[in-house]
Amino acid sequence: MKNVVLLGSTGSIGTSTLKVVEDLPGELRLVGLAAGNNADLLVDQALRHRPALVSIHDPIRAAALSSRLEGIPVVSGPDGLLQLATLPEAHVVLIAIVGTAGLAPALAAIRAGKDIAVASKEILVMAGQIVMEEARRHGVRVLAVDSEHSAIFQCLDGRPPSSVRNLWLTASGGPFRDASLWPMDALAKVTLHQALKHPSWVMGRKITLDSATLFNKGLEMIEARWLFDVEMDRVRVVVHPQSVVHSMVEFIDGSILAQLSSPDMCLPIQYALTYPGRSPNQRVSTDFARIGSLTFENPDTDRFPALELARRAGTVGGTLPAVLNAANEVAVERFCNNDIGFAQITETVARVMDNHVVIPQPSLAEILSTDQWARDAAHAIRFP
Repeated sequence: MKNVVLLGSTGSIGTSTLKVVEDLPGELRLVGLAAGNNADLLVDQALRHRPALVSIHDPIRAAALSSRLEGIPVVSGPDGLLQLATLPEAHVVLIAIVGTAGLAPALAAIRAGKDIAVASKEILVMAGQIVMEEARRHGVRVLAVDSEHSAIFQCLDGRPPSSVRNLWLTASGGPFRDASLWPMDALAKVTLHQALKHPSWVMGRKITLDSATLFNKGLEMIEARWLFDVEMDRVRVVVHPQSVVHSMVEFIDGSILAQLSSPDMCLPIQYALTYPGRSPNQRVSTDFARIGSLTFENPDTDRFPALELARRAGTVGGTLPAVLNAANEVAVERFCNNDIGFAQITETVARVMDNHVVIPQPSLAEILSTDQWARDAAHAIRFP
């Protein structure tokens, strides 16, 4: 039995994780749950799974929850996340918190000797070098939950970085892939409703919008650089609208291995939680005859410059990836609030990056300080 702590239990990854745990009652047990502010769903989850500890972001809501949870202890805020991440009985901590809030719990879990399963790209984008060095120092595993990185992990199967020519991340292309329907001038007029219509996946709002700009793929490029210890010029992107090939590894002899399945996040979540084994599950079934064909194309970096911004950030390194991440978070929030246009998300990030003086080998404190600087800078940018 593997004991799992789930940080971010009420989001899309969190609710899929609960399905996986419920599918494998003899293998997985939830011992800790943390949520933002969706108290009703958290209560339902906790009463079904009876974890040892529950956390919610707001201390006031935490006090109100105690009477509803039939004796399950409740904690709150950043300290609550740290308590969950270091629960003595936990074997693996799955981090599915959007944004930077997952970084401190991730490091705490690693230092407490827990494996971590990473669904929050920001952890490795902001502090990939620190996180991976800490994992090696403490002898724990950093397991991929993103479908793309799970695919690469499965294809590598323990082979060293020296055997890799290229890692190929596949991208659906998002809702605006077709340039004939969405030329550059049309992208400037995209609405929030249009941007949230992802063609392949059902995800949370932030990651869906990042998929529409291709920032999600850019963040995944940096994440892959750290997870698999390869340079940025060996991390490539190809657009694959069917989202069946989740990613590929091209080896130095020219052979390419790919992981394929119908898109369903339960599969990579289950693989991360049951690794190194595989467990039976009937949730994912792939019918190739029904799919018919698999197609690939180069990404349009003129209409979607986010990929080149991410490549630049990952190549330069230091504090620049943290700037990219933080500025994008603020820009997405501003777009959601109708404060800037869709195309101005990328422009905001580019301007903040251009104004940043990079710290080459930052400490964690410098990364967090840079994160705040970039957020302030992104909020301050004004467009005509």
